[in-house]
Amino acid sequence: MHVGGVRTALFAWLVAQQASGKFILRIEDTDRTRHVEESEQHIQDCLKWLGIDWDEGPFRQSERLDIYREWANKLLASGRAYADPYSPQQLDGLRKEAASQKRPFLFRNHRPENPPAWDGSQPLRFKSEPKAYSWHDEVMGNLSTGPEVVDDFIVLKSDGFPTYNFAHIIDDHLMEISHVIRSQEFLASIPKFLNLYEALEIAPPKFATLPFVMSPDGNKKLSKRDGAKDVMDYKNDGYLPEAVINLLGTLGWNDGTTQEIFSVDELIKKFSLDRVQKGGAQFDEQRLVWLNGHYIRELPLGGLIQKVDGFWPAEAKESDENYRKEILGLVQERLKHFSELPELTSFFFTEPAIEKILNLYKDPVDKQLKNFGSADIKPLLEATAKELEASDFSSDDLQNRLNNLLEGLVTKPGILFAALRIAVTGAKASPELFGTLHVLGKEKSLDRLQKTIAALAV
Repeated sequence: MHVGGVRTALFAWLVAQQASGKFILRIEDTDRTRHVEESEQHIQDCLKWLGIDWDEGPFRQSERLDIYREWANKLLASGRAYADPYSPQQLDGLRKEAASQKRPFLFRNHRPENPPAWDGSQPLRFKSEPKAYSWHDEVMGNLSTGPEVVDDFIVLKSDGFPTYNFAHIIDDHLMEISHVIRSQEFLASIPKFLNLYEALEIAPPKFATLPFVMSPDGNKKLSKRDGAKDVMDYKNDGYLPEAVINLLGTLGWNDGTTQEIFSVDELIKKFSLDRVQKGGAQFDEQRLVWLNGHYIRELPLGGLIQKVDGFWPAEAKESDENYRKEILGLVQERLKHFSELPELTSFFFTEPAIEKILNLYKDPVDKQLKNFGSADIKPLLEATAKELEASDFSSDDLQNRLNNLLEGLVTKPGILFAALRIAVTGAKASPELFGTLHVLGKEKSLDRLQKTIAALAV
């Protein structure tokens, strides 16, 4: 379940919610060569995680074969279907012949004059009546094609299973589907579908064709090569469903304003198919990162602590929950997804290696420390340790003392605070320094500080 497929499901769900209608989950599993048993459960898991709940189903086309056979017999009886006598090898030969003559292959040009009686062992093929079509698409507007795109196609395969081209039309009719919302790759098939609707004397539903979700550079359809992930990968990486829904809901749709943050209720209220853009929608994972960070910051700490369970570093398992809650309060502002939690918090649970600390001084992330060697850093840390000995380690007292120390040492925050942060965390980045020292506590902070000073003296 990649972003394109889930966006299609979301748009259909929004239409149903807005109209107080029903969103139906139908498993189209008639291509048995591609059927994977676990896929159905995976689809359901993805939709449930995102809150895209279905009102009916899941219906499985593989359990409705008698229905499709009944409708196929109607086509036979009306002279609009026939047994396909060709073997795959013969069909391949006909296609190659058309290619060699540089003309499109149309099966209707090779209809048998006297097809055999259909006994179910051969494919059953729809007998089209080519004509020009004009129709309205809820997204693309008014469309039309000539008769050259209408061709005969298989409705029932030799294994007794219907093709998608046939089964979905029957199901949509029987399930009273009002809107069929599909991706752009199906657009070329609409004239064939319209021909079949007419043959079956079925009124078509409303069609809405969604443009492709494009790669980040906007030059091609999004694929795995471009970083397209399965939706559950975002769950496993610690993204919130609200952020994913917000991204997908605005991927190729907007309400005509500059609003970027939409709750599910707002999407239901404001969504309309006529505001879906006709061109491809560029996928931007960095926007998802930004949205997720927003939703994380909006969460109350009590709710966030439950959601990050399972993302803490392994060493955190032995710690007190109140300690973890304090840490989470520190990192919440900068946390973009929960899988960042180990990197941002591991030093709270495990003392950083001295070698790591010394390497960060040799090649610091902080630009103002780049020209400072051990001889420069050591006296700064010694003065800091002396000042912190007298602190009660409340955040306010730490802030006052360290700010006063800056004036006494005549140095900059980017130098003193960076040197102190590296000494106690061994990390390239950390949460706000005063809060970090407060949560680590006086004993841990001073112990790490003294060990760093001793290592710098060597």
